[in-house]
Amino acid sequence: MADQKQEEAFRVVDRRLFTAEGELRKEVAEQERQDTIEEERKAVKAASAASAPAKQATSAVATAQQESAPTAKSEEAAVAAPVASRGFQVLVDFLAGNAAARLGMLPDPRTGQAFLDLEGANELIDMLDALREKTRDNLTHEEEQLLLEVLRSLKLSYLEMTKAAVQATKEEAAKRKA
Repeated sequence: MADQKQEEAFRVVDRRLFTAEGELRKEVAEQERQDTIEEERKAVKAASAASAPAKQATSAVATAQQESAPTAKSEEAAVAAPVASRGFQVLVDFLAGNAAARLGMLPDPRTGQAFLDLEGANELIDMLDALREKTRDNLTHEEEQLLLEVLRSLKLSYLEMTKAAVQATKEEAAKRKA
């Protein structure tokens, strides 16, 4: 009985993040990858309540992130590869969400009514374009794909909303003349 108690008394668990060679341990890299995937799933679920164009911008974010997720076979290569910055993703999501709201895709949280502000949406899209230009050749592949997909979706939505606004203005002008 004393031998059994003595065996259970000491157990050493290595909780260091890095190996003796200075490389990130596989368990830590896998846990970080799982945490990132879980955050992405939560973001996609939260965005599913938005309208279709806003969903396209959010799904572009999720698609770009999922395409960039390392496979189990290339886990060692993923440890050395640069990882998309969470702060950059938040910045792009913030600007894209505000642009989508100004395009009438999301309701105003105060009133519950959607509103259309084409000038404001255009300014936010221009900000995303400027961000892309200023960070050219300084982003990871995943960050670049995220930014491109969001810009494509927003520009397409902006174009559609502008055409609809012009058409509505023409119809209103024709009614006034008649």
